[in-house]
Order: sequence, then structure tokens, then C-alpha cells
Amino acid sequence: MTSVTYDHKALVIDGKRRVLQSGSIHYPRTTPEAWPEIIRKSKEGGLDVIETYVFWNYHEPVRGQYYFEGRFDLVRFVKTVQEAGLFVHLRIGPYACAEWNYGGFPLWLHFIPGVQFRTNNDIFKNAMKSFLMKIVDLMKDENLFCITRRTNHSCSG
Repeated sequence: MTSVTYDHKALVIDGKRRVLQSGSIHYPRTTPEAWPEIIRKSKEGGLDVIETYVFWNYHEPVRGQYYFEGRFDLVRFVKTVQEAGLFVHLRIGPYACAEWNYGGFPLWLHFIPGVQFRTNNDIFKNAMKSFLMKIVDLMKDENLFCITRRTNHSCSG
């Protein structure tokens, strides 16, 4: 169990003030067999944190049908990072980035009547909430998220 707090200067992890260095690895852009080596090299290069987008378009290609296999096995990726002794910054989104097809939004979202992206649009927010909750629940079920308490956070892994 890792204890995480913060003060006015930095995160305090297990009683030690830390400034974390992070870098991105987009797990779907390679294979699970390559992840350990990429992560090892990242750690050797001085990283403490691996950040990654969670790609809505890949994980929910059809509305309500989720996919987490092969290079889209998010749980396996997070566990691989943890096994290397690094933290994960999970960027659930829902928007990934402009360089990713359709910003990471699933194409089916475009065809919902009345949807407006990245706005205070209830149709968009409801679809987004379903996906976000799916990812949060997946991480919770695998005990991969930190548990928040007032000023102290406990993380397993």
C-alpha cells in the first residue's frame, strides 16, 4: 500500500517529497509483448510515471459493446507498468488528441440525434459518462485506482 499526500511544494509519496517525471506510451500503438521492454526503457530513462490516453473509439466501437483484448487490454497494460515499479497517469478523456482518428471519439457518437461534442450537451455527457464509468469500474474491480481519503490517498499495486 502506497501513501500519497501533498504539501505546498510537491507530492509526498510514502513520506518522501517527490516531483515525478512522466512520459506517454499509447498502449494500442504496439503489442502487449513489447510493453515490458518499452516500459523498462522508460524507467531507465528516468520516468516515474507512464501516462496514456484511454481510447474510447477502440474500447467501445459499437455503442454499449466494450473491447479490451490484445493491444487494447488496458488492465494488462496498467499492471505491466505497475510491475515495473512505475505509476500510471490514466487519461480517460473522453477526448484523446487531434492526431488520433476522430479525436478518440467513437464514430457511432456522431450519429446520435442532437449530439454536440465537447459541450454542455446532455446527450454527449450521458454517452461520455457511460464510458467513463466503465473505465473507472474496470480499474476499481482490478484494484488499480487510488482510494481517496481527506488528505491521504492509498494506492495498491
